[in-house]
Amino acid sequence: MDEKSKKKQETDKRYLRMAAIWAENSYCKRRQVGALIVKGNMIISDGYNGTPAGFENVCEDADNVTLPCVLHAEANAITKVAASSNSSEGATIYVTASPCLECAKLIIQSGIKRVVYSEEYHTNEGCELLRRAGITVDFLEVGS
Repeated sequence: MDEKSKKKQETDKRYLRMAAIWAENSYCKRRQVGALIVKGNMIISDGYNGTPAGFENVCEDADNVTLPCVLHAEANAITKVAASSNSSEGATIYVTASPCLECAKLIIQSGIKRVVYSEEYHTNEGCELLRRAGITVDFLEVGS
């Protein structure tokens, strides 16, 4: 691996670690997920899985099943950037878990061109759809 590739990989790992720290803001008990949208070496949005603004911060029901109102980290980050003066066109999203199919659709529509993740979701349909749309999808183990 050349020096430029090594530097890019180290930067990617740094953003993934930051997304993991951001995930700690989630009130979800089953799984905490964080996401950062980066464009031009600047974080333009962030998100974590949880309930919509104004809702009680409870993500699971009594049987530990995720409530239908819970937004994924990617959806939170994308809707947050959409409400700002920034554009996610051409950006990279760093997310602690690979995107589900629904989040993959949002990523495609938002103009994000690269997805970097560090954990596998229970299905790879989202990553497959992203690749079909010509979006670069990279898995990267962060480690300590």
